[in-house]
Amino acid sequence: MKRLLLGLVAMALAVSAPASAYAGTGADPAADRGGGRPPGDLRELSQKLRIHMGSAVDVTALAGEADYRAVLNREFTHITAENAMKWESVEPQRGVYTWDDADAIVRNAQRNRQNVRGHTLLWHNQLPAWLTEGVADGSIDAKELRKILREHILTEVGRYRGKVRAWDVVNEVVDDDGAMRQSIWLTKLGPGYIADAFRWAHQADPHAKLYINDYNLEWNTAKIDTTLGIVKDLKAKRVPIHGIGFQGHLGIQYDYPGDFPSVMRTFTDLGLEAAITEADVRMVLPVTPEKLATQADYYTRMLSTCAGNPRCVEFTVWGYTDRHSWVPGFFDGEGAACILDENLAAKPAYRALLGVRRT
Repeated sequence: MKRLLLGLVAMALAVSAPASAYAGTGADPAADRGGGRPPGDLRELSQKLRIHMGSAVDVTALAGEADYRAVLNREFTHITAENAMKWESVEPQRGVYTWDDADAIVRNAQRNRQNVRGHTLLWHNQLPAWLTEGVADGSIDAKELRKILREHILTEVGRYRGKVRAWDVVNEVVDDDGAMRQSIWLTKLGPGYIADAFRWAHQADPHAKLYINDYNLEWNTAKIDTTLGIVKDLKAKRVPIHGIGFQGHLGIQYDYPGDFPSVMRTFTDLGLEAAITEADVRMVLPVTPEKLATQADYYTRMLSTCAGNPRCVEFTVWGYTDRHSWVPGFFDGEGAACILDENLAAKPAYRALLGVRRT
C-alpha cells in the first residue's frame, strides 16, 4: 500500500507544472520570440535551445523523496552526482569501492533519458582519509601517488564507460590569485599531473568529453589567464581536452559578470565545447520579491550566455531546490539560491529561464 501511495504521488507531481506557483512574476515564457508554442518545462526548453538542461543530484533525496525524484526526472535532460562520484565516496578505504550511490544515479538517468556528467575525478577536496594521511605521513611517496591516481581514474571512468557524457577531469586547479593551487597533486607530482589525468581518462573512455572545471572563471582575470594557459599547453601537447566548465556560483550582492560571454568565447575559440556546470544564485536572507527578480535576471543572463555561443552545450544548476542547497551550510546568512523553493514551487528564476531563446 505504501508503494502504491508513493507511486500515485509521483504521478500527480509529474503532471503538475511548477511554474504555476509564481504566476505573474519573472519573465513571461509566452513571449516566444522564436515562434511556436513556448516551452512548458525545462526539458522542452532543452529541446528548443539544443542545450542539455541539468541538475546536480542529492542521492539520498533521489532514493527517499518521491516528489524530488518526480520533478528531477520531468524537468532535466542531464544530471550530475553532487557527491556520489567523488573519491571519498567511491573508495573510502584503499581498494574497497562503494559504487551503490553512483550506480543509482546512472541507472536513474538511463531510465529517464538523461545524460550524465561525472564529477569529479581529481580535486583537492573530499579525498579519502587513507590517501591524505598517507601522503602526510610519508607512507605514500610521489611514485606511489601517481600510481594511485592512475588506478583511480582508470577504474572510475572505466566503470562508467559509455554511460557518462562528460567528466570533470580536473576541478579547481587554479587559485583565486591565478597561481596553480597548492594541492598534494601539484606538490608531489608537479604540474604534469593535469595532462596525465586527461590522458588516463581518455584511455578509459575514448568517447567521453573531458573538461577542466572551475569557479569564478566567469570574471576573475587572473584565474581566466592561467586557465587559458593550461588549456593552450594541453592542446599544444595533443592532450585530449574537450571542454571548459564554468561553475556559475553567483550572488546577487555582487555585480553580474558582464564580460562572461566574451570570456566563454575566448575558450570556445580554442575549439573547446563549454558548459555552465554548477549554476546557483544566492542572496542575503531574508528573501524579498526584489531579490527574487534580481536572481531571475542573473540566471537568465547565464543561460543566455550559453544560448548565444554555438559551442555551449550544457546548463546545469547545482541542485534545483532550496530544500537541498549547499549554500546555507557554507555562506552564513545566505541561501534561497535555487530555481525552486523548499516545497518544489517554482521561483521567478524558473519562469525566466523558460523565456530564453537561442541567439
